Formats: sequence, C-alpha cells, structure tokens
Amino acid sequence: MRFQFIVSEIKIGLRRNVTMTVSVILVTTVSLLLLGVGVLAQKQVSAMKDYWYDRVQVSIFLCGKEDTKKASCSGGEVTQAQRDSILDDLKSPQLTKYVAEVYYESKDEAYKRFKEQFKDSTVVDNITPDVLPESYRVRLVDPQQYAAVSDQFRDRPGVSDVRDQNQVLDRLFALLNGLKWCAWFVAGMTLICSVLLVATTIRLNAFTRRRETGIMRLVGASNLVIQLPFVLESMIAALTGAVFASVILVLFTQFAIQGWLRTTLRFIDNWVTVGDASLVMPWMFLLGMLIAGVSSFLSLRRYLKV
Repeated sequence: MRFQFIVSEIKIGLRRNVTMTVSVILVTTVSLLLLGVGVLAQKQVSAMKDYWYDRVQVSIFLCGKEDTKKASCSGGEVTQAQRDSILDDLKSPQLTKYVAEVYYESKDEAYKRFKEQFKDSTVVDNITPDVLPESYRVRLVDPQQYAAVSDQFRDRPGVSDVRDQNQVLDRLFALLNGLKWCAWFVAGMTLICSVLLVATTIRLNAFTRRRETGIMRLVGASNLVIQLPFVLESMIAALTGAVFASVILVLFTQFAIQGWLRTTLRFIDNWVTVGDASLVMPWMFLLGMLIAGVSSFLSLRRYLKV
C-alpha cells in the first residue's frame, strides 16, 4: 500500500510540473554531456601526449652553401671535422642520459623524405637535393628534456639551426588543454544551474502540495514517506537527463571523433573510442543521481515543515 502511494505521488508530481521537469532533464543533459566531453578531452590529450612526445626529435641542421649570412656558418659549408665533432658530443657521456638515438640524414635522404611528404605538391619540381640541409636527428630519452640537447648545439660553428618538435607540440597541447578546461568550466556552471533548478523545482512542488503534506503529517506519516516521492521525482528527471547525455556522448564519439575527425586528421591514430565513452557514462549517471538526490533532500528539510 505504501509503495503504491509513493508511486501515485510521483506520477502526480511529474504531471503537475511537466515544464519544470523537462527543464531539469535538459539542464542535466547539457551539464553531464559537457562533463563527459571534458573527461574524453582529458583522455584524448593524454593519449596524444604519450604518442607524440615519444616521437619527439631534436633536429640539428648543418650549414650549407647558402647559409653564409649566419654567424655560425660564416666559414661556409660544414666540414667533415665539424660533423665528427658534433656527433662525438652527441655521444659523449654528458648527453647520453638525454639522447636515446642519433642518426645522420644526408641531403639525398632529406630530398627523398621531402618528396614523400610533398608528393602531391608542385613545389617538389623546384627543389633539388643541394638546397636541402643535412642534419642529425636526435631521439630523446625524456622528450621534456629537449632544451638540454638543443642548447648545447645552437649557434655552434657548423650548425645552421636547431629545431625541436616540442615547441610546436607545446603550443598544440596548450590549446587542447585550454579547450578541455573551457568544457569543464561550462560543465561546472551548468551543474550548478542543475542543482539550483532541482532545488527550485522541488520547492515549488512541495509548495503546491503543502495541503496533502500537512494531512500526511497529521495522520502520522514519517518524514521518509513524505520526502521520498519528491526525491524520486528529481532523481527520475536526472536519470532521464543522464540517459540522453550518454546517448549523445556515444553518438558524438562514434560519428564526430571516430568518423569525421579520424578521416580528416589522419596523422593522429589514437583517438578516443566508444569504449572510452562507455567508461565515462557510469560516472555521469552517478553524478546526476547524486546531485538530484542531495539537492532535493536538502531543500525539502525546510519546505516540508508544517
């Protein structure tokens, strides 16, 4: 009998406050979806860091015939003695703790790699091996320690330029981290709105049913029996919002990330998958139910007193 009474009260509350219930569902959906996107963005950035930082190289470009304007190349094209000196320093005990591997790339090898990278461009027809610099490619033990190697050879005689890919990656990941924090910030703001909206909805619902509540109190109904229908109403709305957010998150992962982004940005292999999204969904449900349950319970402590 008590269970049937609680179910009937839930139906009455949902029917009386359809607009507010729909509002709670929509706000919960948006907030949990943004939270899920933020978690996936965090996982994507971490995966990309692990992938790209393991492939970071420091490129030491040697002086060519056209580099005489640079102070380090004032003596003209790099000599064999300078090449050997640079290689010896790269293999010295001072740098072995930073350097995992060193290999030399000649002008012909640089030209071959250039043609592969720009095979669909007409610029290949205007480039010859003589204009491309020879270089040492250095793979690092710890990609974060690129400065320890690059600073040793920058402005050194025989060295035209030193480039490390971290300079580009750092800017890329700073942008991605910024987008991730923006998603989390917006998710936090909408979660706060969801809490306030749930509390307001429950208060209005309790106010419109204050007469029934008073009668229930007079006939000896416990606080749990009185409060439970209101709490369950908000939790049902939050659960519905979590379902919508989960479905949208899966569709977003499948079609936007695995579909459009993977085919557009083919140089990135490790995109987040639907499996990653499925690991986030239980936390979305838990958070949605927790917010609805706690906020409605706290708001009822005052507004159900008669």
